[in-house]
Amino acid sequence: MAVAIAFSTTGQAQKFSDLDKSPMDASSFPSSYKISDKIVKVVYGRPQLNNRNLATLAPMGKVYRTGANEASEITFYKEVTFGGKKVAAGTYSLFTIPGEKEWTVILNKAHNVWGAYTYNESDDVLRVKGAVSKSDKTIEAFSIVFEGEGTEFNMYLGWGNTVVTVPIKA
Repeated sequence: MAVAIAFSTTGQAQKFSDLDKSPMDASSFPSSYKISDKIVKVVYGRPQLNNRNLATLAPMGKVYRTGANEASEITFYKEVTFGGKKVAAGTYSLFTIPGEKEWTVILNKAHNVWGAYTYNESDDVLRVKGAVSKSDKTIEAFSIVFEGEGTEFNMYLGWGNTVVTVPIKA
C-alpha cells in the first residue's frame, strides 16, 4: 500500500518566489474598499529609499517610471480632467520627469513595459505639471494616494521629502 501511495502522488513542490524588494501596490479613488464604483486606480511598485538619495533614484530632468519594476499603470474608469486636461477612460502607463518646483506627469499609451527603458514620447497621450511641495516627515517607500471629496480630488506622489500634486476632476 505504501508503494501505491508513493507512486500515486506527484512529489512536485511549487516554487514561490520571495517577496519583492519593491512590492506592488494599488491606490484608488474613492479609496474606501466598500465603494466598488471607482473613478481611478493606479498599480505601481513601491521602491524604498534605503539610505539612498531621491535625486539618484529619480534624476531631475529624466523620464522616470514612477515607481519600481514595471512602469506604473493608471486606469480611469470614466473621462476625467487630469491636471487641467481632459483624458478619456482607459489604462495608461504613468511616467514622470522630476523637477525642482514641478514634475511633468505623463500619461502614455504603451502597456506592459518594464521601467522607462523603452519609453517613447510619441506614445504620450498628455503631459501635465504637478506642483512640488515638501513633506516634514520622510516618506521611505514611494507612495501614491488620492484624497478629496466627491468628484474633485488630488493624486499625490510622495517619496523622501517630496510630494507631487496633480488635481483630478471627474
